[in-house]
Amino acid sequence: IGSGMSFHNMPGYGDANFTAPSQVFDHWLTETISAAPEQRLYGLKHWAQAPHALNCHPLGKEEHLLPLMVVAGAAGKDKGEKVYSQQVLKTQLSAFQFG
Repeated sequence: IGSGMSFHNMPGYGDANFTAPSQVFDHWLTETISAAPEQRLYGLKHWAQAPHALNCHPLGKEEHLLPLMVVAGAAGKDKGEKVYSQQVLKTQLSAFQFG
């Protein structure tokens, strides 16, 4: 079990300027988590280069994304999938499950 958030940029909550960037990053994250394990590992390793990644998780403040990486690593070859997604305070938030 891991906890965290697919978006965690405190100044962005409630700001409509972060809606589209959070949706784009959320789409990338969903595709990455759903990919084959080797692709998933590569994507998560290079997460900061994903579209709008640093708008959603500023460098040095990615502590809410890191639990997903730990769970993804522990999942091994298990399939990842999005199990929850909702717009909260004008930002897209999602949760993922493996197995």
